[in-house]
Amino acid sequence: MKKIALAFACLCAAAPAQARIEKASWGETADHQKVDIYTLTNQHGVSARITNYGAFLVSLNVPDKNGKLADVVLGYDKLEDYTHGTTYGAVIGRFANRIGGAQFTLEGKTFHLKANAGPNNIHGGPVGFSNHV
Repeated sequence: MKKIALAFACLCAAAPAQARIEKASWGETADHQKVDIYTLTNQHGVSARITNYGAFLVSLNVPDKNGKLADVVLGYDKLEDYTHGTTYGAVIGRFANRIGGAQFTLEGKTFHLKANAGPNNIHGGPVGFSNHV
């Protein structure tokens, strides 16, 4: 929720009284967790749609040089399309990119992680943030 609140604050910083946030049910996960989608809109009509499943940025409508709004995000229309391994628009994990050999050393202590991309750990591991409500 902190990420959604921050995105909303950025969208409506100019005139919070005219901005709005809408919440709608967007389905449920295979383990029956309810998923919502939030539409954040500022006074100029700029809007972002963000889910509480993986904090996916589903769409972002911004004006072009002529003021015409267009969605500039690769995204899907249904929750089901996000539950099959995509990370388009997601908060993917505690880190981006890969940790070689699925291990790292910090302050002299070596930490071993689960490999999920060959011998490496990528984007937070096998169950990154993009797979959680």
